[in-house]
Amino acid sequence: MRKIAVFASGTGTNFDAIQASIEEGKLNASIELVVVDKSDALVIEKAKAKHIDTFVFNPKSYATKNDYEREIVSECKKRNVEWIVLAGYMRILADCLLEAYPNRIVNIHPSLLPAFKGKDAIGQAFHYGVKLMGVSIHYVNAEMDGGKIIAQKCFDVLDGMTHEDAEREIHKIEHQLYPETLRKLLEENEDEKSVS
Repeated sequence: MRKIAVFASGTGTNFDAIQASIEEGKLNASIELVVVDKSDALVIEKAKAKHIDTFVFNPKSYATKNDYEREIVSECKKRNVEWIVLAGYMRILADCLLEAYPNRIVNIHPSLLPAFKGKDAIGQAFHYGVKLMGVSIHYVNAEMDGGKIIAQKCFDVLDGMTHEDAEREIHKIEHQLYPETLRKLLEENEDEKSVS
């Protein structure tokens, strides 16, 4: 069983999907820690309801990004976290975390990368008038939404589809694709470990 930390900033719908997949026996992992950068984020209560440790911090309380990341790494290492899963975490990672977990940090983004990086990707794509929208799961590096793509899934933007319709479709894909991709990723990594 792989130990993971989930980083989030909001309602935690992807946290829900990952935890449900674990509880259903589809994902051989355990969420050891939920890291949150907003004290009013709904995901905190969701984690507590599942008896999962949380580390909630205010970035403004630290002099630099590396200062709070050092604390995050310490909290992860205490719990033997092997992988970091970003699920609606709205901060670009610094060297501290990237170096502590090389090729072990993944993110989900609501666009078909490399198009529409950054904030409000759904709005960007929708207002651009694209005919295909979708979700990308990628490794995290120092560039915003710039790491190697692991998985993507798309859908046709139909005539008359509203921004809200597109958002619903994106979330539906996210909640199925993220746990499924994590399962494959962690299984492959386990296989590689047993060979070496």
